[in-house]
Amino acid sequence: MGVPNAALGLDEIDQRMLEALARNARISLKELAEAAGLSSPSAAERLRRLEERGIISAFTVDIAPEAIGYPLQAIVRIRPLPGQLHVIERIIQDTPEFIECDKVTGDDCFIGRLVVRSMGELDGILDRITERAETNTSMIKATPVKRRLPPLSR
Repeated sequence: MGVPNAALGLDEIDQRMLEALARNARISLKELAEAAGLSSPSAAERLRRLEERGIISAFTVDIAPEAIGYPLQAIVRIRPLPGQLHVIERIIQDTPEFIECDKVTGDDCFIGRLVVRSMGELDGILDRITERAETNTSMIKATPVKRRLPPLSR
């Protein structure tokens, strides 16, 4: 069981602010203050403290890959051949089509998410990897759960 939010210093107001920011990172300070039930200066101070404590690490934008020409997405499990771990990690980092990648335990060392324009483009990327690793690729049909906040209240 995790650390309760009270131990992390997250009260209901912090939780409301985080939830509002997760819905729209571009929310105005005035709207954020209203969502949290605070004045704008109080909301700004809380926001600053959430950043200082590392609870908020970035404000970002969610771009639809298909809208910018990447209609296909794939999950690739990668198991480097002996002695190739760091080489594979560098290839992944240097391949901009990898929009996300985790180094994991278990049979595979990496699980990456790729965006591509075509199956041919996917093959080209995988060809650079399969010289030094075994891969297992699954095409993404839909994303029923997008990246979201972990539960903030327990």
